[in-house]
Amino acid sequence: MKKYVLLAVCLCFLPRLSGGEEISLAPSLQIYDRYGVPMRGYLSQQQTYFRPIELAQVSPWLILAAVSAEDKRFFMHPGVDYKAVLRAAWQNAKEGKVVSGASTITQQLARVIEPRPRTLWGKAKEAWNALLLERGKTKEEILEEYFNLLEFGALTQGVEAASNYYFGCPAAELSVAQAATLAGMIQSPVRFDPVKHPQSCQKRRNAVLRLMRQNGFIDQDVYQMALAEPLTLQAAPRPFSAPHFTRYLALLAGPDTADIYSTLDARVQTRAAQIVQNQLARFTQENVTNAAAVVLDNRTGGVLAYVGSADFNDTRHAGQVDGVRALRQPGSALKPFVYALGMDKGFYPSYMMKDEDTFFEDGYRPRNYDGTFHGWVSARKALACSYNILAVKVAAVVGAPTLLAGLRQLGLTTLNKPAWFYGLGLSLGAGEVRLLDLAGAYATLARGGLYKPVLLAETPVIGGPGAVRRVFDERVSFLVTDMLKDNAARADAFGLNSPLQVPFEMAAKTGTSKDYRDNFAVGYTPRWTVAVWAGNFDGSPMRRVSGIAGAAPILHDLAVYMQSVYPSPRFTLPDGVKAVTVCAQSGLPAGKNCTRTQTDYFLADKLPDSVCDGRHQALAPAARITFPQNGDVFKWDPAVAPASQQILFQAEAAHPELCQWVLDKKIKGQGDNVWWKIAPGKHRLVLRCGAETDTIHFEVLQ
Repeated sequence: MKKYVLLAVCLCFLPRLSGGEEISLAPSLQIYDRYGVPMRGYLSQQQTYFRPIELAQVSPWLILAAVSAEDKRFFMHPGVDYKAVLRAAWQNAKEGKVVSGASTITQQLARVIEPRPRTLWGKAKEAWNALLLERGKTKEEILEEYFNLLEFGALTQGVEAASNYYFGCPAAELSVAQAATLAGMIQSPVRFDPVKHPQSCQKRRNAVLRLMRQNGFIDQDVYQMALAEPLTLQAAPRPFSAPHFTRYLALLAGPDTADIYSTLDARVQTRAAQIVQNQLARFTQENVTNAAAVVLDNRTGGVLAYVGSADFNDTRHAGQVDGVRALRQPGSALKPFVYALGMDKGFYPSYMMKDEDTFFEDGYRPRNYDGTFHGWVSARKALACSYNILAVKVAAVVGAPTLLAGLRQLGLTTLNKPAWFYGLGLSLGAGEVRLLDLAGAYATLARGGLYKPVLLAETPVIGGPGAVRRVFDERVSFLVTDMLKDNAARADAFGLNSPLQVPFEMAAKTGTSKDYRDNFAVGYTPRWTVAVWAGNFDGSPMRRVSGIAGAAPILHDLAVYMQSVYPSPRFTLPDGVKAVTVCAQSGLPAGKNCTRTQTDYFLADKLPDSVCDGRHQALAPAARITFPQNGDVFKWDPAVAPASQQILFQAEAAHPELCQWVLDKKIKGQGDNVWWKIAPGKHRLVLRCGAETDTIHFEVLQ
């Protein structure tokens, strides 16, 4: 009794009331898929799972249960219940120990806002703060803050988070029995934990129900019904889906973001993760320890699936590394863009090129994957079979600076070195890109050349950098797509029944980096794009596992699944593309004497100027330097004005618009005729017309 009398005396000497204190908590982040399925929850700044809620969103049963259990005169006292103080003092004195407390809901809130030791002065300060709170806030505001600050165990804070965690429903939908359960936990979340101590929890729940009946908050029928309700919990491990993706989103989200509705499709994500694991299990002896996959919705650029590794929890193989965003060399996966840029330089699917041992600038000498040369080959077959030498020949016409600029326009911004750093080797993947960006680049082809940034979330909008822009002509995108979906064209390299063959239209390309350190496979339809990487996060090489053997089977299974849940139409022929009967030997529009013909596509405004004459002596447009001749010697005259001392470089070429003159490794002009101001010295002159080259040497004496 003396303790409580002394407390009352202390209260008399505290300063005059001036207002209440406030506390503000940041909500914990919750990430959902596009249909509202929870994917992952993150701890708040206060290291709890916290979901703020307004009092109007709290079930009335919970309000009545909490008042019954903790403070039945809450709506009548000014913050301190003096009747409860006297009652507790009498009961504790009678029993000779503490058997009853007198803290009101407002005092409990004050204790949470400003924790103080359980001393006499601490209790006095707590009571004073409660009076301040009542002076500055309404009863409704106090209850709302109280319900948001309560902790319910398992790192759960606030009644909304607790309702969702224990019962799988919002606080507004709590039943009488569920409300009594949460109200009972307020006294001791540990002792009355419904998961660990269900019997104690139920006993406490029933006690709260009894108090609600005694206070007249529920009638006898409701009371009996609530008593009979089993303690049924939905408590389970919190969702932990798409860990790499959700971690990435959390990094991009603003500090006050509570909910993110991503573009992910939970069912696609689950199936994609299973496919990656199942296919990776095939490699037991080839040193392939990991893989990653990403699926895009071409219409929006939204990510439908994001598998960063085969197993996030596999510490042995660095499972927490995100293979979707890791920098890797894509190998031949960049070739489609080389050919797309080459279309502006006069190339077309049936254009014939000679696959032969070739030296390029600075002594660059690429080799084909199979170590052989294939002679005269169409651009269609060269891309489908992924012949390296011919891709570099196209890149040489395009030029390394133009190629690099085009790749950056496709969102491959990690290619941040100057063009000279990569050289023509960029056409074979001599640079590092992210799988996510590569998928976005291929989706550009699927959209007819229109680039869209990759979209990660719709509410709020979170996506990759950049703006919507046109990178390729729609017609060019169609031509490249038609080459990539031609199973017959790639049969020589991969066979007719490779993993790239599916029972619907899909354009696809593989890529393998040097020494088999990385391999890629990307496939797309008009509706979706799938990109896959396989390899090792530690950079160790695989045992001769190429893209067709490693990444392609994952692509195949994912593509077949995607077509079942996101069925895609066929590719459509755009205006301005013309189907032409061509000679299978020369690649030119067929003449009357051509006996082997096939149909191929051309840009309607860029048809070849000539038709095949049927003789087929030359299987491709030939080009040669006609002047000067190899070994010619010229004399520079100091008495003549330099402007008058020029040589006209001349050439014969079927397509002069493709011709480029390179003198001593420096470009001097384009076309079949170029003037050059002579300079003393020995010179090397190269003519490049598409895939054709001719080289001579001459000298200018001083």
